[in-house]
Amino acid sequence: MLLRQMQDLLAGLYDAPAEYDIRDFLITDAAQAAALQGADRPPTDEQLLIAETDGMVEISLFLDAAVLERLADRCPMRQLTEENLADYCTALEGVSHFHYFVWSAVRDRSVSLLDLELQAEVDKYASALRLTLEQRDGRFPAELFHLLFDRAGFLPHLSRVERSRYEEAHHVAARFCRKLEERFLRPRRARPEAMLAELRAFYRLGRHAKLRHAAQWG
Repeated sequence: MLLRQMQDLLAGLYDAPAEYDIRDFLITDAAQAAALQGADRPPTDEQLLIAETDGMVEISLFLDAAVLERLADRCPMRQLTEENLADYCTALEGVSHFHYFVWSAVRDRSVSLLDLELQAEVDKYASALRLTLEQRDGRFPAELFHLLFDRAGFLPHLSRVERSRYEEAHHVAARFCRKLEERFLRPRRARPEAMLAELRAFYRLGRHAKLRHAAQWG
């Protein structure tokens, strides 16, 4: 149920209903995921697998079983802490990729790999913020931005192109989320409803426009 809860969290956050249940597309076996993508090396802990043939799209989401097992022991929907944050972000990134890709495809909107990565970076911050605010009775988690953006690293086996894409998505999302904090979450003038409206508008921007807005907004 955890992945469905994460999907529902994003659907509610962005007012973007879930078109399909993510659990119907889940793969947890690394060998199966590698075979599907025709790769020599096993996938990372999370990977969205997409194949398009004759105008038909096939999609699967790989999440490593060990990540899901650890999250089952320390459920972030009950308590999100520094101890389970990394696994939460791994799973949430996969859910974000799946949900945004499907939501866009149903509306005949194309998305790039950079679009997916940028939205996932924002989704990790926005969803973790919502959870921690709920779990802490509204107390703002001042450490969240640092944990998600300042301490982030990149896998060593990434190609130059892949690393460049991840770094750009991370940098632009960090700037956008910092501006969200400064504009909408400052004590004594917090405006959570306005922040939610901004996040929903951002979600609906088309490709290129999303990147420009995140880089320039604020």
